[in-house]
Amino acid sequence: MTKFEALGLKQSLLNAISDLGFESPSEVQEKAIPILLESETDLVALAQTGTGKTAAFGFPLIQKIHSDSRTTQGLILSPTRELCLQITNELQLYSKYEKGVNVVAIYGGASITDQARQIKRGAQIVVATPGRMKDMIGRGLVDISKIDYCVLDEADEMLNMGFMEDIKDILSNTPKEKSTWLFSATMPREVSVIAKKFMHSPQEITVGTKNSGATTVQHEYYVVGGRDRYPALKRLADTNPDIFSVIFCRTKRDTQKVAEKLIEDGYNAGALHGDLSQNQRDLVMNSFRKKQIQMLVATDVAARGIDVDDITHVINYQLPDEIETYTHRSGRTGRAGKSGISMVIVTRSELRKIKAIENKIQQDFISKKIPTGMEICEIQLYHLANKIKDTKVNEEVDNYLPAINDVLQGIDREELIKKIISVEFTRFFNYYNKTKDLNTSDSGDRAERGRSRDGDSRVPADGNVRYFINVGEKDGYDWMSLKDFLRDTVNLGKDDIFKVDVKDSFSFFNTDAAATEAILKTFTEFKVDGRFVNVEVSKNPGGGGGRGRRDRSRSGGGRDSRDNDRNKGRRRDRSAAKGSPSSSSGKRRTKRKSDFF
Repeated sequence: MTKFEALGLKQSLLNAISDLGFESPSEVQEKAIPILLESETDLVALAQTGTGKTAAFGFPLIQKIHSDSRTTQGLILSPTRELCLQITNELQLYSKYEKGVNVVAIYGGASITDQARQIKRGAQIVVATPGRMKDMIGRGLVDISKIDYCVLDEADEMLNMGFMEDIKDILSNTPKEKSTWLFSATMPREVSVIAKKFMHSPQEITVGTKNSGATTVQHEYYVVGGRDRYPALKRLADTNPDIFSVIFCRTKRDTQKVAEKLIEDGYNAGALHGDLSQNQRDLVMNSFRKKQIQMLVATDVAARGIDVDDITHVINYQLPDEIETYTHRSGRTGRAGKSGISMVIVTRSELRKIKAIENKIQQDFISKKIPTGMEICEIQLYHLANKIKDTKVNEEVDNYLPAINDVLQGIDREELIKKIISVEFTRFFNYYNKTKDLNTSDSGDRAERGRSRDGDSRVPADGNVRYFINVGEKDGYDWMSLKDFLRDTVNLGKDDIFKVDVKDSFSFFNTDAAATEAILKTFTEFKVDGRFVNVEVSKNPGGGGGRGRRDRSRSGGGRDSRDNDRNKGRRRDRSAAKGSPSSSSGKRRTKRKSDFF
């Protein structure tokens, strides 16, 4: 792969790159940087969020400005305060060895006087949100009439947020002979209008396919009844104990309500929407970055500018109205080369939207089932066992062991293990034992459709086998690499492994029944780096995936059973950070379906 040294960057920038730990350029960097360095040209770059676009325009911009001049030479427009600050911070890191380079952020919610003072001191590069920049131009506090470079970052986001007129006004105050670099995830009509009006014969680069989704993201959809949307959300969270996610709702009201319900039920959740003060937004985002919040419930506008590389899941609690918005949502995961999962909770009437999104992003969705209660119990049981195994012993407990041994005297090892596991497992079992199946049959043959993003070929409704394997994320696997490992180890075809669900220290996967003998035989006394890798048939063959006949009897009840998710409103034990249900509260919720839909 091409190294940064081959792109034409000067040594001081290469030193900064080395300090940041960057080894090889991303595709958009590899394509954009040489073009921007070699000529004075306009550029349209189409690439998904999280592909390294800031460095793609940041390094060339820093190299081309004159640090000995205090005149503003570069303007970067970004849609949100968060993204504005992020770009500013990154450019400051990139230019750490450039003497005299000053990068200033201009955004709403902060003192306009302080920002004007920083500009007056001399700022070769200004990073701004459109609203505050237009305000400062109107007050005569900033001069962009002599800039050489203008960057429109996340252009489609800015236009989706209604900044078209602001951007036109701002660009009308810039010289015609400047170079304009437009970076966008998608190319809707509005972005094309800007490109045609303010750019001259721009070069165009595309990372992936135009308007497509990131290839590192697996897209899944779950069909439920309208009133079961929130219980379905909780089950998806419980199926992924180490979830670190953004949950998208359409409105500020829904966002706040869902977040409040999750917090009430003991999940580490928070809300991010436009009704929060800037200080509240900062507190929520800081908690999310520190992973004190595992489930961030957000509106599309508020989530723009979130830059966290290790988000495991994006959950579409409600689908957006615009397909381009879905592309931006799913782009919050699967960033920086990592894999991610985008889940969509839909009703049967919304299935047509799934097809429309597939056509737009040129990727297939996998039809999956909401896990039954017993499937969740199995996953949580394995998770608990691995958590106990990986717990570092606190030597201070030695002082208490004699008394504890007296209490536990007479209990043999096997019974003690059962009791320890039952302390946590019983809560899940009691909570989910008699909950109903939330799944609604989707129309047509979508559940039995051909090849999907996960590599599924057409799979019969029966004949699927679900397996448990004792490796997961801690062993360096994600759903892509584990699938490759299994396929190569057992010598199966590329479509023979499907429904791969990777957890922290274990995983699940499916094959057709015909492959079971080969799978189990291969993983008998099988070792990787001296460690036994065990595979066994899962006790719950449905496994939360799609395309397999579900054992309705395992859910503990049919359609007439009352669903504790919706009716009993049991609180979760807040001490269980992963959201395990509590059996101690029988408080009924007063919030009804109308609060959410």
